[in-house]
Amino acid sequence: MDNLIDSLKERLKEKGYKLTPQRRATLDTIIENQGKHLNTEEIYDLVKEKCPEIGLATVYRTLQLLDEMSVLSKLNLDDGCIRYELNTHEDDHQHHHLICQSCNDVIEVELDLLEHLEEEIEKKYHFTIRDHTVKFFGICSKCQ
Repeated sequence: MDNLIDSLKERLKEKGYKLTPQRRATLDTIIENQGKHLNTEEIYDLVKEKCPEIGLATVYRTLQLLDEMSVLSKLNLDDGCIRYELNTHEDDHQHHHLICQSCNDVIEVELDLLEHLEEEIEKKYHFTIRDHTVKFFGICSKCQ
């Protein structure tokens, strides 16, 4: 985590920003809840526990800044709100998600199962693929 914070501090500095206590609290909350795919309001509620003076607008701006810097990725799980996850490897494709339609649990699938398909598409259509997202909707093992 320290390497991530140091890297972020350097990237913020290069762009003329500082790692303020509010930004640090927001980032710490995201790191502590990695894999939970929290939305802005959920992140705000958790950050507010550590940093009671923080406002919702500050969290929104911080998330926007971290997204622009590719520290976070926005994730649309078709539930009406944008969720965020930590970008641990900037150059990798996004991983796939299994979304339970009963309990709304989100399971990450780390395997990139589409490499062969991407190669075929690139060849056939002369199209360079930079990324893809895949969401599978169904019922998880706990709900079955």
